[in-house]
Order: sequence, then structure tokens, then C-alpha cells
Amino acid sequence: MVDIRFKKGRGDGFCAIFKSDEEKLSISSTYYIGADWIPGFEGNHWVYVESKLNTKYVDNTGEEASTDPKDLVQINVLSMLFQALKEPEVRDHTQELFEIKFASPWIPLEKSKDLISPLIMIQFLNLVKRIVRKGLKKSYYKVQENMYSRVKGKVLVSQTIKQNLDKNKNLHTVCQFEMFGVDGIENRILKKTLVFIKRYMATYKGLGTDSFFQETFNYIQPAFQEVSEEVNLNDIKHIKFNSFYKDYEKALELAKMILQRYGYNLNNVQNQDTILTPPFWIDMSKLFELFVLGKLKEEYGNKIAYHERTYGNEVDFLYVDSTDVKIIDAKYKPQYIGKTHTGLHNDIRQVSGYARSKSIRKKAGVTDSARLLDCVIVFPDLNSENKDVKNLSQLEVEQYEKVWKVGICLPQIDQNSNSV
Repeated sequence: MVDIRFKKGRGDGFCAIFKSDEEKLSISSTYYIGADWIPGFEGNHWVYVESKLNTKYVDNTGEEASTDPKDLVQINVLSMLFQALKEPEVRDHTQELFEIKFASPWIPLEKSKDLISPLIMIQFLNLVKRIVRKGLKKSYYKVQENMYSRVKGKVLVSQTIKQNLDKNKNLHTVCQFEMFGVDGIENRILKKTLVFIKRYMATYKGLGTDSFFQETFNYIQPAFQEVSEEVNLNDIKHIKFNSFYKDYEKALELAKMILQRYGYNLNNVQNQDTILTPPFWIDMSKLFELFVLGKLKEEYGNKIAYHERTYGNEVDFLYVDSTDVKIIDAKYKPQYIGKTHTGLHNDIRQVSGYARSKSIRKKAGVTDSARLLDCVIVFPDLNSENKDVKNLSQLEVEQYEKVWKVGICLPQIDQNSNSV
């Protein structure tokens, strides 16, 4: 038996487990989706795990009631992500969401299955936004200009002959000289990548009008008005990083990665049906947590605190509204649809334990040691009409005192449509 583990964030997560029985190979997966090479067959055979959930569950136990593929619904991962990104706080936690294996051979995937490109672009845009906030780097850069009746810097003889003397423009001289400003090679690469991302977004239905991208571009673009997007291919491939500018180093690495994937050709964005992608894994439980964070912040604003840490305990969400206090946990487990919650009692005990933590109670302003706090578990329910979390006391867990659950519907992919 061999397995693939999620190395980023937490090291105990199993992405996929492979068991070999004579000539048969069985594969089981957990709450991670992505594409990777089968261990022992790198470069030849790979596996792709889609984001699908069952819609049929036994009401009493929460166990899956059907094995029919027709009852499996594919979750729209990108829609979940971009809905979550409407909340600015979510944007600081996207790095914990995925792992990319750049050193491994790349896998040919259908463009619709390429979930990692948008994630890389989100990282890039967040870095560029940080750079813009600090101010674009200024540097010396070379400029060529066909000057009239004057000379500056170095005279380019061959260009002057071709462009001017052969055409009887005897008073013009092509010169090369240095200028100091923001139109340096690093900023040009960032500008070219920004133009590329805009074109990329236009190929995905609904992505180009997403609020995260629109707001980010509205913030970034004015700073690049004086920056050209004209970049020589060799400049991109051989640029050297200045360790003093850490954000630039990371952003330029991502820019090279984004442009390289499409052969540095913006036209290839629309022309390619298949794209080479490095092996990657996305933690769906983390994505669901960020999705819920976005919904909670949208509804309750500053009443929600995210990931309060106390002595080894880490609460997903803490809701405080004057004397109304709730401990909220996001669980990417559709089995909560059932009534008895067989096998899920440990989750409920965990949330109940948070509610007894003296540090958490102190942060929430709870001074009565005898008071029992409300506990809420938010879980995915594809049959639910709820697309928000307005009612935190929606369904009571009968076996426990003051424990509630909220089922929330996730965005889904229309199986009859090729759009993402």
C-alpha cells in the first residue's frame, strides 16, 4: 500500500491511497481533489480526483444511500473559491488551500479540469496588490528613441542607417540611453502577466466579472499606467531576482510560471483545449471552511472571529453579539444530513470542548462558569435551499444540549455544460 499525502498545511492528510492486489490497483481518496502521478508509475500513469458529492443519504444514519453515478454531483470549486474571496479576510488564507508539485513531470489535463491556474493567479494578484500598496520599484532601464536634431547616450549606427539615412531622414538619429523610473523590466513582466490574466479570465464563464478580480484590477491597474507590456522573451527567461525585494521575487516567479504554461503566447490562452499542469492537490475541507467564512462575514460582519487560538485549541469561528455567543465549526461532511450522526460524535465533542475552554470563554466575555454555550456545525447539503447562514439555530442535534447544525448548498457544475 502506498499513499500520497498533503504536505502543505497539515502533514497527516491522505490525498489518495493506492492498494495493489496481484494485477489490480484500487484507489481510494478523501477530501482532497487534484491530479498526480500514481506512485511507481511517474511519467506514465496519473490519477485525477474530481470534486463530487453524493446527493442520496439515509436519513437515520447519514450514510450514502446510492452508488449510482447519476446521484453524484460535481462541485464548482472555482465558484466556491470566488464567492469566498469576496471577503478580504479570506484572501490571506489561500496559500493553505493547495499544494503544487512543480518539480514533478507535468500532466496533460483538459482546460476545464485545470483548477490550479486560477489559484496561482490569485496568489500573483495578491502579491502585486501588496507591491502596489508599497509602491512600484524604480530602476534604470534602457530606452531606444529616434531623435530629431540631437543625440543622447549611445548612437545605434545600423538602426540609424536603416530607419533614417536610407529614407533621407538625415536629421534623425536612433539613440539608446538609460532612464530612471517604474518602466523597468520587472514591472514590464508584471504588466504583461496582468494583461495575460485578463485574457485568461475572459475564457471562463462568469470569471471575468467576478468581484475579486474586478476590485483587484481596479486597485492595481492605475499604478501600471506608465509601464509598458513589451517584454523580450529572453528577458523573462533569464531575469535575475534582487533578494532585497522579496515580494517582487515571489511575484516574478509566479509570472514566469503563468506565462511559461502557455508558451509566453497570449493567443494560446484561447486556442488550447489541453494544458500541461504540475501535479496539484486542493484541500476541499479547507476550501469549505473559507467558503463558510465568507458567508458568515457577509451576514454577521465583525461579530465573527476566525481561527481563535488558545493553548493548542483552534476554533473555526467564534460568534459574539453582546451576550449571544456561539462556537461554530465547518465540517465538509454531508453525513450530517442524517439524524443520529453515527460516527460523527467526535466532531460534536470537539466543538463542545471548545465551548468549555476558559480562554475562549474569556475572549467571548462569558463570566458565568455554569453557562453552556451554543455550538453550531455547518456542513454541505446539496439538497438544501440554504445558500447562506442566516439562521444559526436551524436544526437541533437531538442527542446533545444546545448543539445545532446548518446545511448549506454548494455551487454545482451543470453536467450538460462545458463551462466552468
